[in-house]
Amino acid sequence: MTPLAPHITAFLRVRLPLERGASVHTCDTYAYGFKLFFEFASVRRGVPPSQLMLEHLDAPLVLDFLEHVETKRGNTAATRNVRLATIRSFMKYVEHRVPSALHQVHQVLAIPMKRTRTRLVTHLTRLEMQALLDASDPERRDGIRDRAMLHVACAAGLRVSELVGLRLDGLAFDPRLSIRVLGKGRRERVLPLWKETTTTLRTWLAIRGSSPAPQVFLNAVGLPLTRSGFEYILERHVRTASQRCPSLRNKRVSPHVLRHTCAMLALQATGDIRKVALWLGHANVQTSEMYVRADPSTRLEALTTTVPPTLKKGRFMPPDALIAAVTPRGPTRRYVELPTADLSP
Repeated sequence: MTPLAPHITAFLRVRLPLERGASVHTCDTYAYGFKLFFEFASVRRGVPPSQLMLEHLDAPLVLDFLEHVETKRGNTAATRNVRLATIRSFMKYVEHRVPSALHQVHQVLAIPMKRTRTRLVTHLTRLEMQALLDASDPERRDGIRDRAMLHVACAAGLRVSELVGLRLDGLAFDPRLSIRVLGKGRRERVLPLWKETTTTLRTWLAIRGSSPAPQVFLNAVGLPLTRSGFEYILERHVRTASQRCPSLRNKRVSPHVLRHTCAMLALQATGDIRKVALWLGHANVQTSEMYVRADPSTRLEALTTTVPPTLKKGRFMPPDALIAAVTPRGPTRRYVELPTADLSP
């Protein structure tokens, strides 16, 4: 029997952050997936999680865990695929460290991903985005901070981890304000900002104050803002904006919806999906194709450039009331009874 703890520790502390250069958020996502899996395996095998062996993690157990994720936890098929990808990544790592578990590893790797429904991305209209940007109070310190964060999120299309991790040394003011972002896969990109976004960001920097934290956006006690902190701020401002824009009440506005909104604006402005992929930091242009499916203007352009088929001309003449009344209706050949004319003198 092979103890599991040394291998999972090396995978999370060496393989992911050092060898593959994974971000802190990616490592946390993997760790949370393993936490759920090991808690489930502990109950099934009847041993504490610290005493789990590598041989305990066979294909039937993984399949039961994936079913548990969808049925008991109520997660979607996409989340189920994320949990499976986490386990498969670890199994590929174990494959070269424990040759005796090769057959067991291959059985787990053979578990297929579940097909999911591809939905259109949710994004905000211009009126909804404007209502959200106007929801913060510019006469309060936290309102100025929130307004700057929302403007940067909508203008740059940042992931929430990129937004809260934005650093002061990543701001360039010459010749115009731009930000340097470290995205997924350690890929850097430089994004210029709107003039209005530059104004809001400069206003926040003027009152931000001195702090040892290098991040641009800080919470009330001067510490870097967290992901959950920004999600709370966004939810609060969405409720305020929905009073002016009722259509926001029917939308679930998450931080990623702001990223989708920026992508849709960029696609409508440029018409080039490659520029959208570069702006968002996508490694593959195919990842950005979901915005083409959600943009009706691309279909409208194709519709206006094609010649539609002609219609046959003709005029509709309603049937005479008497003829329609004496025409048989259905298999029982019933007739419509005409109203009796009033013949009284």
